[in-house]
Amino acid sequence: MPVFVVARNGFFYPDRQNDQSGSRMLPSRLSIPCLLTRGLNLKRPFMLMHAAASSMSGSSKNPISVYLQLTLVCSAAVWILIIWSGHLNMGYGLVIPAIMWCPALAALSTSRLFGWELSSLGWRWPQPKYLAAAYFVPLAYASVAYGAVWALQLGDWNSEFVSSVADGFGLKGFPTWASFTLAITCLATGGVMQNVSMTLGEEIGWRGFLVPELANRMSYTKTSLLSGVIWAAWHSPLLLFADYNNVGTNRWYALCCFSFTCISMSFMLAWFRLKSDSLWPAVLFHASHNVFFPIVFDNLTRNTGHTLMYTTVFGAFPACTSGLFALYFWSRRDEIGKLPMKARARITSFAPARAKHAHPPLSASVGNGESVRPLG
Repeated sequence: MPVFVVARNGFFYPDRQNDQSGSRMLPSRLSIPCLLTRGLNLKRPFMLMHAAASSMSGSSKNPISVYLQLTLVCSAAVWILIIWSGHLNMGYGLVIPAIMWCPALAALSTSRLFGWELSSLGWRWPQPKYLAAAYFVPLAYASVAYGAVWALQLGDWNSEFVSSVADGFGLKGFPTWASFTLAITCLATGGVMQNVSMTLGEEIGWRGFLVPELANRMSYTKTSLLSGVIWAAWHSPLLLFADYNNVGTNRWYALCCFSFTCISMSFMLAWFRLKSDSLWPAVLFHASHNVFFPIVFDNLTRNTGHTLMYTTVFGAFPACTSGLFALYFWSRRDEIGKLPMKARARITSFAPARAKHAHPPLSASVGNGESVRPLG
């Protein structure tokens, strides 16, 4: 969840923090019964996640079903509070880390229920090349998206933002360009590190737990697609019924663009998770995305009329560029490797009886001792 979508106005423009112009707010007098039964139909996202859980046979013994149901229950408690207020930054913004850590709570609880070791969630430190790639890939597809917007004159360079950041950085006498460069550097480092504390909550659940479990049952393509659809559905209540889409574009258009971006990101995130056998590249990727899109590029782009249709995580250009990058990662799916059928059968048959054992690893030894991965 791009937490800085909410925080950016308060970060750079404190006087606009409570500005509701252009946002799609809820009426001030809504009751929870009204939200759940009459005014807003929350059934669709609930039904989608519930259908994904129910589709797994033997739900009481299936870890994916248990995880999705626990995520749904934990998230619903926070969704109701946010939708009641109509604002994602309600409660002084403290509900944002709460909602982002719901997938982690569900993953940790499911692991506990099945007796799995927490090390199965991918805590190992990966090779530096995966962390470097995870950091720069969001910057790359964001740069392509916004570069195209500026080149096609669908939005202008926001020089006022540059001046505001330079002045607010507090280095009197420094050239504007130098102060702005230092500010962006701080955001690209300290801002990402700060965001990691929240994206970690989501990634423990989505990529630490869900993706490896799906990968033990289906191909990389299906794993990426299904986890992306679930991830997009999890965001949808706040986008449709609160002010997550705070740029004011049509909520169904925003939902389509945002969902496509989520699914595209899932192809990249799943690749990093399975290739590195670690959740940390996914955590860093998610944090980098959250900083470079809403904090940096959104603010660097001045709205010239229809700019918001093409920019932000709810616009068309980020959806297109993330889709192109996802296609590139999909083309490299064979690098993850395929598991021979005998080895795959051993892992599959191990699943029902693993209550007292660790989560099955993403790689397994077969025959000659070589390590291969349970993916197609």
